[in-house]
Amino acid sequence: MTHADDPNPAKAEARLTAEALGWTPFFEAQLTPADAALLPMRVATVHRARMSAEGAAGPVRLQIAPLTNTADYAVGDWVLVEPETDLLVRRLERQTLIQRRTEGGRVPQLMAANVDTLFIVSSCNDDLNPARLERYLALANEVGTAPVIVLTKADQVADVAPFVAQVIGLQRDLPVVALNANAPEAALTLAPWCGHGQTVALVGSSGVGKSSLLNTLAAKTGAEAQLTGSIREDDARGRHTTTARSLHRIVGGGWVIDTPGIRSLQVSDLSVGLDVLFAEIAELAPACRFRDCTHAHEPGCAVQAAVAAGDLDPARLERWRKLMEENRANTPVATGPRGNKTTKPYGKHR
Repeated sequence: MTHADDPNPAKAEARLTAEALGWTPFFEAQLTPADAALLPMRVATVHRARMSAEGAAGPVRLQIAPLTNTADYAVGDWVLVEPETDLLVRRLERQTLIQRRTEGGRVPQLMAANVDTLFIVSSCNDDLNPARLERYLALANEVGTAPVIVLTKADQVADVAPFVAQVIGLQRDLPVVALNANAPEAALTLAPWCGHGQTVALVGSSGVGKSSLLNTLAAKTGAEAQLTGSIREDDARGRHTTTARSLHRIVGGGWVIDTPGIRSLQVSDLSVGLDVLFAEIAELAPACRFRDCTHAHEPGCAVQAAVAAGDLDPARLERWRKLMEENRANTPVATGPRGNKTTKPYGKHR
């Protein structure tokens, strides 16, 4: 259906500008005179054989050329579209791209594009796992998306302070908020990151309240509301309710990208993400005697000295070491002579 066929007059009246959709000078600079007749739109859903987008006149189903690989597009992408046919012509370069490698996958899976803030959602119960949250933080740091830890189900515990205390020290200046995802006040709590033209994405395990939070932020009720699940009491694991990524308008003027729950998140392809996450270790490393110090057993190790002095938590150092090794093992490397390099699949490198 094209925007001209929209049966909802109220939707047609609520016309959106490109700026309200998140358009910035970064994307404007990519336009050429040949693009003058094309409309900028934002990808809202991506399926195997179809895609939809949000434009100035509301949602449209994009027409895609034969042999188009929809896996090359992410929710949140900016694309240029022919106004008469809704034919997708080309994708603009992304300002940020959140992606992950999956078990056995040869190429990264695209999760969301052009995201300003990543809401890393967990809950005030046994699902809260600081080590898992560190993986999401490293991912956000790597792509330059600001992370915020959102702890849901705050209304179900007597005191949220112990849960906040577990995560507030995971990274310097890390915003942490605790809330009831179903309460209207949740939208007010998160309003600083959800303003006009801003884009947030929700990530986290199944059952932690992402769909409930989406419904609250986007004021979705009744048939429009996302299905919600819960965490099973026997193993604290969530039930999958969201099965595809999608873009939704936030009442306050921003946009939210919902993502399916993630059971496990592999660390890979990171260059600076871990240094930002473990800034205290990265800052100590230059003072080590050896440039390639592993901070495990070498003499003159400034990091080990900090542990011995009680200035650095040894558990934190152990988690850093684990993630560094995982990143090395999972990141493909280019091998071979200059000018004739090939990419070696990720796995243990020697």
